[in-house]
Amino acid sequence: MQAGDVYTWERTFTEEEVLAFSEFTGDKGRHHIEKDENGRLMVQGLLTASLVTKIGGDLNYVARKFEMEFLCPVFTGDTIRCEAKVSEVTPSEKYLEVKIKSVFHNQDGKVVLKLDCDGVIFYD
Repeated sequence: MQAGDVYTWERTFTEEEVLAFSEFTGDKGRHHIEKDENGRLMVQGLLTASLVTKIGGDLNYVARKFEMEFLCPVFTGDTIRCEAKVSEVTPSEKYLEVKIKSVFHNQDGKVVLKLDCDGVIFYD
């Protein structure tokens, strides 16, 4: 792994997932459980951000710090693509310290979320 490496993951959020996340987390804000005028539910911000956890899991990345900026809402039926770019890698005795900057786009190319993360990858 080196600075500049890019990893991606994409998914389309469903009504069932949003409702299940509401039950699991207790986040039952009206916008997450009642459809809007277009028949959609708003996807929870943390559910949207969870795209980066798929990438982190593939890398065996242990997150330590997140900074997120939610720029516009995501709705059921939206397809979101996360691009996670390694910005810094610093070796230490037991692990790599890794900083990742992620940008999330919807199907129209609009940025919906920016997420910066600091974490580690332990040596095998």
